Amino acid sequence: MPTLVRPRRSGPLPKPPTTAVTAGRRSEWTGHAVNPPVWRASTILYDDVAALKAGVKTNADGEWFYGRRGTPTQWSLAEAITALDPAAHATMLYPSGAAAVAGALLAVLKPGDHLLMVDSTYDPTRRLCDAYLAQRGVETSYYDPMAGAGIEALLRPNTRALFMESPGSLTFEVQDVPAIVAVARARGITTLIDNTWATPLYYPTASMGVDLTICAVTKYIAGHSDVMMGSVSALEPHWVNLRTTAQVLGNAVSPDDAYLAARGLRTLALRLKQQGQTALAVAHWLAKHPRVARVLHPAFADCPGHDAYARDFLAPGGLFGFMLKDGGTDAVIDALTLFGIGYSWGGYESLALPTEPSRCRSATRWDGGTVIRLSIGLEDECDLIADIDRALSQV
Repeated sequence: MPTLVRPRRSGPLPKPPTTAVTAGRRSEWTGHAVNPPVWRASTILYDDVAALKAGVKTNADGEWFYGRRGTPTQWSLAEAITALDPAAHATMLYPSGAAAVAGALLAVLKPGDHLLMVDSTYDPTRRLCDAYLAQRGVETSYYDPMAGAGIEALLRPNTRALFMESPGSLTFEVQDVPAIVAVARARGITTLIDNTWATPLYYPTASMGVDLTICAVTKYIAGHSDVMMGSVSALEPHWVNLRTTAQVLGNAVSPDDAYLAARGLRTLALRLKQQGQTALAVAHWLAKHPRVARVLHPAFADCPGHDAYARDFLAPGGLFGFMLKDGGTDAVIDALTLFGIGYSWGGYESLALPTEPSRCRSATRWDGGTVIRLSIGLEDECDLIADIDRALSQV
């Protein structure tokens, strides 16, 4: 029977851009078409009662059961995301990135457990820990994103999971993931990472030994600001538990959304390359502007964790931040014309967002003030720079 787990192949692995185009398109999913059709289904019909009873005993994608467990539309997307990282075993899909974070943590934690969470984490992840998990007997401690191998000093006998986000989505510190993974693995602690900033295309964290890799598919993978989805790719020892937990919680994604996300995935390599290059050009221009106090970009030598970025990342992403010397953050953003004002990132359009990182810290301090976070889209870099220049000059 077909299964979500990526089929093994002989010979050298294709390059990541080739994988993004070809993965998840085997004939079991597509038939004679290029793309998998949109299979919309709730009820699945069986030939007879014997087949119905047999279906209950199986639990693998590729084996029809009930619409919530998926159709070839969802299975092909999950297989394609898995293929982006050579070490990943299989992938579960969730209705949002936040749901993927929650699903991964709930698959690992139980009452009485201790979770180590990076202090630069995405704000909805912090709220999940401080409200939902705390009410259910899971204690969360926040740690400095620059802890590296020093994370060992924070481990407790009941530490069950260690969560990373690299770089942080507001302040962009890059963690030493291999060092943290080595410490956690020696103690039998499950590692998780939010890898939305670079995606497995540029940052193959499963290959670094991370047990559960989370992506907000909403962002770069779907890429067009019209889909809500998340994914968790697991190493083999963690796969069954992750899958079972997701199914018990009733997680499912729409086949129409899965189709759109898969279509976005085919151009991921081109979009991410262009957006990363443009973002770097804009960041270097901002670094020279007299009104700019600091640029927060992992590719800059003064970014905390830059050495880990240079060692581990294959290329830059399109999200970064900067701070003004003299205030006026909101007015500058309001004066932009090519940048939309809104949450999220990774779409084809550029966005600007004022952020206050100090509100989202508990283990470390953020004294830098307000950050203007830019998500760079597919517009021409000269036009984006001119737009920012005009806004900075007017305000």
